[in-house]
Amino acid sequence: MNVETVHYLNIFLGAGAIILQVLSVVALFLLFFTSGGNSRNKFLDYINKHFLVLSFLISVFASVFPLVYSEIVGFLPCYLCWWQRVFMFSTFFLFGTAFWDKDRKVVRYTTPLLSVGFLISVYQNFFYYFGESSSLPCDASGVSCYQQLVSEFGGYISIPMLALTAFFSLLTLSAVVHFNPK
Repeated sequence: MNVETVHYLNIFLGAGAIILQVLSVVALFLLFFTSGGNSRNKFLDYINKHFLVLSFLISVFASVFPLVYSEIVGFLPCYLCWWQRVFMFSTFFLFGTAFWDKDRKVVRYTTPLLSVGFLISVYQNFFYYFGESSSLPCDASGVSCYQQLVSEFGGYISIPMLALTAFFSLLTLSAVVHFNPK
């Protein structure tokens, strides 16, 4: 894959990640900081109604594009990325099965996986953006995301940020399904 194509892929995924981040924050704000009362929120109702489709699509993208980066582009994953893949790939199969069976109880099974993947991703992002190069858990001497292979939108979008966005948005969808009154 040539450099220009990789750049456009990074822009596409980065823009999608920023949109997912904004929508997730809006959903959490509406869920926890607006009065329930008798009025229903159409945005939260939409998420609640289409939870299985949305979560499956996000998990598909979050599972396919790391494989594109590693197998087609040639960006090998570091060990923190591998751990995040373990948790994201398994949720892909769980959300896929739940989507097929129309099983909304999948939230019970995926939330622990998403939470652990999210914590690993927060850890990786903390050191990626704020850590000193001497204390990085995944140094740049071998395979590492700290080599900044993806750096778009002023350095905000990186491979660790893409993973964090996927886990955050899936956890947000799960929170809406769990806490939004039916």
